[in-house]
Amino acid sequence: MPARIVVDGREKSSGIPDLLRKAGAVIDFAQLKVGDYVVSPEIAVERKTVHDLLSSIYDGRLFLQCSDLVKHYQKPLIVVQGNLAYDALATVVTEFRIPIIHTPSADQTVQFLVTLVNKSLREGKATGPLLRKIKKENPIKIQQLSVLSSVPGVGEKLAVRMLEKFHTPNRALNASVAELATIPGFGPARAVRVRKILDSGNNAKEILQKTLFEQD
Repeated sequence: MPARIVVDGREKSSGIPDLLRKAGAVIDFAQLKVGDYVVSPEIAVERKTVHDLLSSIYDGRLFLQCSDLVKHYQKPLIVVQGNLAYDALATVVTEFRIPIIHTPSADQTVQFLVTLVNKSLREGKATGPLLRKIKKENPIKIQQLSVLSSVPGVGEKLAVRMLEKFHTPNRALNASVAELATIPGFGPARAVRVRKILDSGNNAKEILQKTLFEQD
C-alpha cells in the first residue's frame, strides 16, 4: 500500500509535495486547520523553515499552533527545515511535549514524512480517514494569549489554559485565587503570586520620583 499523506494547500510552493510524489507517496491536498501534513489519524506534522520559526515565535503563532497540535493529535511533530536556531524550542519540547525534528533539506523532510507513514502502516494506524473536523482559532485569540502570557508567572502554556477556562482575558484576569489554582499547572502558590501582581496598587507619581532620584 503506497504512503498516503494529506498536505495543506499552502505547502504546494515548498516543493515538498512534488518530492513526496517522486518518493511514491499519494498526495491529497486540503485546507488544514492544524498542521501542514497529516500522515495518520494520530500524527500531524507542522513544517517550519528557520525564518518561519523565528517569525512565529515573535508573533505568538508558534505556541498557539502547539496548543492546537496537542489538542487534536495524539502524536504531533514539528519539523524545522534548515540551519537550526534553538531559541524558544525548549519551551515547545518541555511545556507542550511536542518532539522537534531537524531536517537540513527538503529531501530529508520528504524522507522523514514517508518513514512516518510507512511506520504507521506497519503498525496498522494509518487506516481510516486522516482528516478531522477542527475549528481553527482566530487572530483575536493570538492577541488575547499575548495579553495573558505577558503577566509574570503565566507564560504561553498557562495563558492557553486560562483562556480555555475563562473564555475572555477580562474574566481570566479577574479570577479569584481559588479559581486560578484549579488550572492544571497553576497551583495555589502561583495563583497567589499572580493575584498579588494584578491587585497591588502603586502610586505612579511616587514611583516616578523615586526613579528620578535614583538616577541623580
